[in-house]
Parts: sequence; C-alpha cells; structure tokens
Amino acid sequence: MKGTLEPITRPATSDARPPNKPFRPGNLDHRGKGHIGLTVAGSLLSGLVAAIVLVVGPFRGSQEHVITGAVLLAFAFGWALLAVLSTLWTDQPQRWAAVPAAFMGLFGAGLIVFAPDARALNVVSWLWPLPVLALVVWMIAAARQQLRSRTRRWLLYPVFGVLALAAIGGAYQTVAGAVDRTSAAMPGQLIDVGGHRLYLYCTGSGSPTVVLQSGAGESSAYWGWIAPAVARDTRVCVYDRAGRGFSEPAPSPQDGIGAATDLHTLLDRAHVAGPYVLVGHSSGGPYVQIFAARYPDQVAGMVLLDGQPPNVLTKLPGFPAFLNTYRTVTALFPSLARIGVFRLVDLASYGSLPPQARDEERATQSSAELARSQHDEFAELQTALKQAQALKTIGDKPLIVVTAAKEAQDGWLPLQDEMAALSTNSIHRVLPNTTHPSLIEDRGDAAMASQAIRDVVESVRAGTPLTRP
Repeated sequence: MKGTLEPITRPATSDARPPNKPFRPGNLDHRGKGHIGLTVAGSLLSGLVAAIVLVVGPFRGSQEHVITGAVLLAFAFGWALLAVLSTLWTDQPQRWAAVPAAFMGLFGAGLIVFAPDARALNVVSWLWPLPVLALVVWMIAAARQQLRSRTRRWLLYPVFGVLALAAIGGAYQTVAGAVDRTSAAMPGQLIDVGGHRLYLYCTGSGSPTVVLQSGAGESSAYWGWIAPAVARDTRVCVYDRAGRGFSEPAPSPQDGIGAATDLHTLLDRAHVAGPYVLVGHSSGGPYVQIFAARYPDQVAGMVLLDGQPPNVLTKLPGFPAFLNTYRTVTALFPSLARIGVFRLVDLASYGSLPPQARDEERATQSSAELARSQHDEFAELQTALKQAQALKTIGDKPLIVVTAAKEAQDGWLPLQDEMAALSTNSIHRVLPNTTHPSLIEDRGDAAMASQAIRDVVESVRAGTPLTRP
C-alpha cells in the first residue's frame, strides 16, 4: 500500500565477517595471541644460544661425546620451547616439535651418561643418519600441516635442510672413512707399545737413523717430500703418534713424556737401533726435546724445523690466549668431522704434497679419530711444553734450527735463537720467504728442510762440526 514505510536494509560490505565464521590461524586477527613467527624464531634461537653457551661454558674443551651430547640437549631445548610456547601463546600449536625434542634429548643424554669411546661412536656413526633423515621428512610434513606462516619457509625449512645435510654428510663420511681404511696402502708396520699399536715406516739405509716427528694433528704422510729425500743418504723413519694416521689411540690423553715413552718403546720393539737424529716440526719440536732429555745417549743430533719453543707460553705474547681458545675450538672438531665437514674442506688441501701423500693426508685429516687426537694433544700441550724445558743442552751434538720467517709472529725469531743455544755446535737458518706449513708441504721449501737434515747426518758421521754455507 502506498505510503507504507518499508524497512531499510543495508547490503553487507566485503570486509564484514559473519559472527559465526570460524577463526582461521594465520589471519591478522589473533584474538590477543602472540605471533607464531616470533615464537618459532625465539625458540630456535634459544636452542642455538644454549648450545653455544654450553660448549664455551661448563662443557668447554670436553671430550667428543660430551660436546655432541650437550649440543643435542640444547637443540632439544629449542624444539621443546617451540612445542610449549606455540601452544600457550599462539593459535597455531606446533605439538609436532615435541618429537625432535624427545629424539635429540634422549640421544644427547645417552651420549653424556654412557660416555661411549671412539670405537662405540664409530658404530653409532653407521646408525644415526637414516633415522635423522626420516625425522626430517616427517617434520617437513608436520610443519606443512600445522604451520601456516612464512616462518616455515624462512626459518624451519633452512633448519630442516641443515639437519638433512648433516645426516647425508655423516653417512658419506662414515662410508668414505671405511673405504679409506680398507684401500689405503700401509707400507710400514704396526707395533704394540703397551695397550695400543703405533705405525712405523722406515726406508733407506745407513747410520745415524733419522726419526721424523710431526707437528700437532699431523700424520706420517705429512713428510711426503722430506722422507724420500733423506732416505737417499741414510735410514729415515716416520711414525704416527697415538690416535692419528694408521696408529691406534692411547687409552688416555698423553702428555709429552707419554709420547716420548711411546716413541722409545716403538723404536726398541721394532729393532730400530740408534743413534738417532731427531727432527721435529712445529709442536713436534718439544716432543723431540723431551726425548733427548730422557734418552740423551741415544740422540746424536737434532733438527728443529720451525719448532715450537718450550718457553712460548711465557715469552710469546698472546700465545696462552691462543692456546685456550684453540683447545675450546678443537673440542668441536670430532663432532664436525663425523658429519663430513673436514672431508669437504680438505678436498682442496695439501695439493702441494706428492699425490700419494696428498691423498693420505686428506683421508687422515678428515677423520674423527685424528680430530679426537688433535684435541687431546692440545689439551696436554701446556704440560708438554713445560716438560720440554727439562732439556738444557745437548752439548756439542750437531743442531740446526730452521725458521720460517714469512708470516711469523712478533717474538718468534728470538725464541728460535734461544733454541739454537741448546748446542755449542749449532746453526740457525732463517728462511725469509718460507711459511710454517710450506716448510714441509712445498717441494722447494721442503728441499731446504731436507738439506738441513742431511747436514746434521753428515756432521754426525764425520764427527766434525757443522759448516756454514
């Protein structure tokens, strides 16, 4: 009927939401809940920070099983935080994160509680990569289902990728390490020195016998240029200290006296008669000095190839801080080696050595066994340096000190001069264009090191003083 008032209706606008429409996670309206992205980022960051704090704090410099276990417990803490906080503070509960938290937490606690030795860890290395890969695949599926945020792509997927790479790298390192052990030629012999066997390889003939002592964390393959050159003039022996190269690990970490005792027993049981010309490079320098102090009648001469001075802790500024830092860092090396990090890094290393020595060095340097040995050695290095100070003189026995001056630390050359004073029959040769590693690894620089050894051998044979060129 005309004149009747009709109710006025207003069309619904496009941004109006029916009152019964359910809330969807990921919408801008969070009903007072926290942002899921911040929760994910904070939880993962907390796990990473906890891992760093543990390895540089209470577990600093610990053995491999402790370091690995502590890192896994820290990461488990981060995943547990994500599961709990996302449930309490956000509308997107990530309860799936409790699974990696439990997996890593149990594994990490087991490593710390049961304290497996190197052999047990080698067995575990065959077992863990496949479950971790399966866990990563499951985590990806769970995150895609429960997390609707760009955080999944920006944060979680990269973390999943790192876990997958660690598992793949661990599997590859385990298989490649087994291939190295079965295929590597071992021309020398293994000699029992009391609870473990050491590798010894002697070539050439004549007296005196030259014994080459490697630097910290190095194997006998390191002498690929020098040993064959010296063997043309006399008998030369290379060997691997406990836990590296072909040698078995010692029952416990060794100080300098332990290493010297091992070498003495090795030479005796292998029937390698003296007298010996001892050659030490880098940290091998203190070891040969300890040997000379304990067995002076068997030492005919000595060559120190940029050897570490025994008083370096007190006379070289910054060395104590360097040693403390390096002890902390090397504690991480065994764990990193087990996931293939050093095998990848060493693909381009030691290229200046002869092919066979290069391949052996790359294989041994990438192993967890050598990394454990290196960490143990640096943990005991301060003791070894103090023990080396017991050697005050070798009388008039020939001694040549060769110093690599290029890139040398301030104060290094005067300490090399002090070591030359160990004998009244000594020469100090400074090589201005040679670096610490190139003295052994570079063919030209190694030739000068070899010549120094031959000069000492000739002086011992002739019974005459060293002559300066």
